[in-house]
Amino acid sequence: MTRSNYLPEFESDLYPQKVVAFRLHGLEKENETPLHQHRKGQLVMPLSGFVTCNIAEAIWMVPVNCAVWIPSQVPHSNRISPDADTCMLFIDQDVIGMPDKSCTLSISPLLRELIVRLSVDETNYKLDGRTARLADVLVDELIEMPTEKFDFPIPSESRLNQIAHRLVANPADRNTVGKWAKEFAMSERTLARLVKQEVGMTFCHWRGQLHIVVALQKLSSGESVQRVAEYLGYESVSAFITFFRKTLGRPPKKYMKER
Repeated sequence: MTRSNYLPEFESDLYPQKVVAFRLHGLEKENETPLHQHRKGQLVMPLSGFVTCNIAEAIWMVPVNCAVWIPSQVPHSNRISPDADTCMLFIDQDVIGMPDKSCTLSISPLLRELIVRLSVDETNYKLDGRTARLADVLVDELIEMPTEKFDFPIPSESRLNQIAHRLVANPADRNTVGKWAKEFAMSERTLARLVKQEVGMTFCHWRGQLHIVVALQKLSSGESVQRVAEYLGYESVSAFITFFRKTLGRPPKKYMKER
């Protein structure tokens, strides 16, 4: 099922099929679904452009050749860029082998084509027909896909929640842990310990995770490495490339080309 120019309310739970999908493209402006949940789990896979998902106190970036998995009954919203061509896949909660927590999955070329094909087939397909068999193969492939880590955790703890949203609003912010701690009337050591406790990483790695999310988002939209480096507040393009390569193993252009 192909939709364009708006975000439809797709009632996936009304279908008895264990896997249903639709394809969304041609949006004239950025769109965002309201916070919602459903019985079927959801896989969000962009073919071009980017999608940002807000799930369970984290912002999840969905670059091309990856997809975000959202388990059954997990509240979420999806923000889709105007240039995005996106497949939305819904899988029954009783399907065995799917992750029980939200995650980013790599998507193989075969799986990508299976999802695309299902998204353009009749949604209300026969349960014993060709499309049903295609859906079975799709699920078998999907449960074998490795996970990636493209999310920025937003803690519920009030002080860290404020810091997180301010960093999202201004990713180029270079305030040190000490400056943030002073603003929120705590010691640097206390803030560092709190970040580690709430998000499972150091403050530096936490902010770096946001930079990776934003960088992938902008690079997926065709922005230059120089523009991304400037937007994130790096002193030079080479400093940004060094950070990117250290985090993802390859420089930005090579990484995006291989993706």
